[in-house]
Amino acid sequence: MRVNNISRRKFLTTSLLAGGAVCADATCLEPTRLAVRHVRIGEGTPSHRLVHFSDVHHKGDRPYLQSVVDTINSLAPDFACFTGDIVEQAQHLPAALEILAGIKTPLFGVPGNHDYYSGISFEPVRKCFAATGGSWLLNASHAIPGTNLNLLGTICLFPQLPPAASKPGAKNILLTHYPAYVKRLGNRKFDLMLAGHSHGGQVRLPLFGSIIVPYQVGEYDMGLFQTAAGPLYVNPGIGYIGHYDVRFNCRPEITVIEI
Repeated sequence: MRVNNISRRKFLTTSLLAGGAVCADATCLEPTRLAVRHVRIGEGTPSHRLVHFSDVHHKGDRPYLQSVVDTINSLAPDFACFTGDIVEQAQHLPAALEILAGIKTPLFGVPGNHDYYSGISFEPVRKCFAATGGSWLLNASHAIPGTNLNLLGTICLFPQLPPAASKPGAKNILLTHYPAYVKRLGNRKFDLMLAGHSHGGQVRLPLFGSIIVPYQVGEYDMGLFQTAAGPLYVNPGIGYIGHYDVRFNCRPEITVIEI
C-alpha cells in the first residue's frame, strides 16, 4: 500500500510540474519565441525568395516588434508580404509604423479586420509601405519591376479582384487576410496565396490541432494547403488577439517562401 501511495504521490507531483511547465511555456516563453519556417513552392530552382508575416496586433511591445523586423532584415528576402492586422487600437499605429519602416526590403500588405475595427487611417500605412519600395494593396495589383512577379491584394471586408488583375506568364501571388476567401475565387488560379487571421488557433494540442479559430478560417488554420485556386500558406501570426497573450505549440512565425 505504501508503494502505491508513493507512486500516486509521484504521479500527482509529476502532473503538477508538467502542467506548470506547460502554463509557463504558453504564457511566458512561446508568445514571443519567434520561429522562422522555410517553405518551397513549385518544382525546379526557385527564382524568388520572400518573407511572409501577419497579425502583428501591436500593443506597445517595441522590443518584440523590433526583433521581428531585425529577423526579417537578417533573412535578406527579395521582398516581404504582410497579411493584415497591424493594430487593434489606433493609438499604437504610429509606433508600429515607425518600427515597420525599418524593414530593408519592399513591403507589400493588405489590411485585416482589426485594422478596420480600430478606425485607423490607411494613408500613413500606405506611405510607410511605399517608402520601403512596396505597396499597401486595397483590391489592387502591383507588378514588381524587373521580375515576372505580380502581387494582388484584397481587403477583407469587401474583397474584390479586378477581372484582369492576374497577368498571363507572370507568377501571380495573392495576399488576403481571411484564409476562407480562397473558396470564393471561382476559376481563378494563383501561383501562391498568402493569408493570416487564424493565429494558428494560438493553442494547438498534439495530435489534435487548434482548439478554436476565428470565423473566415475554415479548415485553413495554419501552414501550407493545396486548394482549387492554388497553394495557400496561412501564417500563424506575430501577435495575439485581445488580452489572450497565450500560445502553446503554435509559435509566432516569420515564413521564408521560395517560389
